[in-house]
Amino acid sequence: MKRFDPRVRLPGFITSLYKDAVWRFSEKEPVIYLTFDDGPIPEITPWVLDILRKEDIRGTFFCVGENVLKYPEVYQQILNEGHSVGNHTFNHWQGLKNNDQDFFRNIEKAAGYIDSDLFRPPHGWMRYSQYLYLKKQFRIIMWDVISCDYEVRISPEKVFKNITDFIRPGSVITFHDSIKAKHNLKKTLLPAIRWMKKNGYRFEAIPYNKRMNNRQ
Repeated sequence: MKRFDPRVRLPGFITSLYKDAVWRFSEKEPVIYLTFDDGPIPEITPWVLDILRKEDIRGTFFCVGENVLKYPEVYQQILNEGHSVGNHTFNHWQGLKNNDQDFFRNIEKAAGYIDSDLFRPPHGWMRYSQYLYLKKQFRIIMWDVISCDYEVRISPEKVFKNITDFIRPGSVITFHDSIKAKHNLKKTLLPAIRWMKKNGYRFEAIPYNKRMNNRQ
């Protein structure tokens, strides 16, 4: 029997607080949604894109606006290769650590570079007041399975097990195209994809709509 791990899948009493957010898609089809947080950066995002291209997979990248500004060519590569994108704030700000108005301004600043109606809060945390405001403007995407690839104290084998133990039809799986996650991601992404394919899963990007891009 699989042991429940709240780091990998949050318990229902927490996910119910954000009931209009997307934690998982339809369980009727064996479809998986791979998502990547915190990029784009040249050290790892192009490698991720190469893997997805070779495996004929579309994913969803929740981008930090500051990184999009620094590395527009990497961001453009994500778009050119047919992946979805979402807003992950401009400075990777956590809602709990910032007041509402500052948090909203940071998200809108990111929206000037990331033309998408998808939003994921960094670390998955925001105040309820922030959630109520943001859900009127964005489709808030959370996760069903978080790989924990960013945890430097756990092994690639544990990251792989986090995915294979908790995956189910409709799962939104979170990886990170970040320096911190680089070692674990490079060891686990391709084996995990091939394991999922072997077990009958297919992959889709999360559909998104463009918002009015206010970049001057």
